[in-house]
Amino acid sequence: LAGVGSRLILRQGPTADILDSLVAETGAGAVVWNRLYEPAAIRRDIAIKASLTARGLRVSSFNASLLTEPSTLATASGTPYRVYSPFWRACAALAPFGRPDPAPGAVPAPEHWPTSDPLAALDLLPTRPDWSGGLAERWTPGEAGAAARLSAFLQDGLAHYKTRRDRPDIDGTASLSPHLHWGEIGPRQVWHAVSELIGSGALSGRDAQAETFLKELVWREFSYHLLFHFPHLPDRPLDERFAAFPWARETGDALRAWQRGRTGYPIVDAGMRQLWHTGWMHNRVRMIVASFLTKHLLVPWQDGAAWFWDTLVDADLASNSASWQWVAGCGADAAPYFRVFNPILQGEKFDPLGTYVSRWVPELGDLPPHRIHSPWEASAGELADAGIRLGTDYPAPMVDHLTARRRALAAFEQIKREEPAVTTDPRNPELAL
Repeated sequence: LAGVGSRLILRQGPTADILDSLVAETGAGAVVWNRLYEPAAIRRDIAIKASLTARGLRVSSFNASLLTEPSTLATASGTPYRVYSPFWRACAALAPFGRPDPAPGAVPAPEHWPTSDPLAALDLLPTRPDWSGGLAERWTPGEAGAAARLSAFLQDGLAHYKTRRDRPDIDGTASLSPHLHWGEIGPRQVWHAVSELIGSGALSGRDAQAETFLKELVWREFSYHLLFHFPHLPDRPLDERFAAFPWARETGDALRAWQRGRTGYPIVDAGMRQLWHTGWMHNRVRMIVASFLTKHLLVPWQDGAAWFWDTLVDADLASNSASWQWVAGCGADAAPYFRVFNPILQGEKFDPLGTYVSRWVPELGDLPPHRIHSPWEASAGELADAGIRLGTDYPAPMVDHLTARRRALAAFEQIKREEPAVTTDPRNPELAL
């Protein structure tokens, strides 16, 4: 901002009051902003726009955070989409999306600058505990960091995205979600960059890899579509049958063990510890830990969504809510409830050498790869060689997988009145049981 003749003004307090003060101090004739789509933000911005307009100011808001407005797309019958596949086709049909304008070379300055609160006054430094070190290991916050992350992914990751994205043991994802969430880069910038690479032929016949990535970008769009049309998405299940689902009555101990990465299932614990240390978790592992919480432990999906909301650096209300409902089986385009992720098989398939688990659950690092995802099956000699005492150095499994799966299916039978329509998820066509 300083480079184009402007500056950042920091104020804290009720939004409408702060804007009123800034308008008075600067003599502004117009107020503009980029829209947010969370229900509370929509209500707030409608009220602010009406108030400022009534006072004679020009007020404009713009879409910078989505490919298209959530209200743009509708089914042939005029209803919101609830299944991803047709939403993807409808959204992709709108491409190419408008290319974002370049940043201005100069920004007009007011005659007198308003005062700004010092950054230190916001008391933002994390201290209980200071988790920012783990975040800094992976991301460089800001627009330049976002551009560098995208450039690196286009150069090294996009051509192999479809085949590597489910592997938490390798760096196969774009890791752009925090930058997208905080507005440091926009989805239209990402879409155009990928589309241009496809058009250039630089992917050497690997266009399907890039299309898979674009579908993930549109999954984010689909989540906002759902939140816009179903504002209760963060709190209530879209499948109304789940309002009567018999969740476990006492979940405090189970929830805490899951949060701390002490479930006894290595791939689950690795994911939860990665989340705590870095503020981020690999997408495949997010699905595994969410399935474990809701189906193995029968803890309500809202509790898991709340923990992700508190700990994820890319905590996005739309994506977080829609994805938790998808895994729990109660959302739009949901995974069938009877599909319960087996954390052992998932670990063996997507972390075959145990590299990911070894990093985040180092106490298991000396186990042979064929035991690291099920340490309770290791022989006494293998445990001794690895220096592990199950139940002391690493917890025994909280629940037995097959027993927990049967319990989850029995719970589902209590609310099932009719078999739900079968839908396929194009992002994850095969999920090991």
